[in-house]
Amino acid sequence: MAFKDLFKDDNNINEKNVVGFMSFMVMVIFAVVDIVTGVYGKELQIQDYIYNSFVIITLGSFGIAEVGKIFGKKKDEDN
Repeated sequence: MAFKDLFKDDNNINEKNVVGFMSFMVMVIFAVVDIVTGVYGKELQIQDYIYNSFVIITLGSFGIAEVGKIFGKKKDEDN
């Protein structure tokens, strides 16, 4: 699958999961960099609102995907 296929209306990729995963990876990178800089005795200055925004995006993306699965199954059972 090519990168341009992500932007088509009819694809098999759940975009909410992609955004949530990318946000989670940014949080992991923050954590690794914080540990590495801590080992060298320097403090990593990250604004709280930046980190909290990634937490909200991650939780929101995965939460929306899960709710969609729950209610999507209910619709399929009705048909």
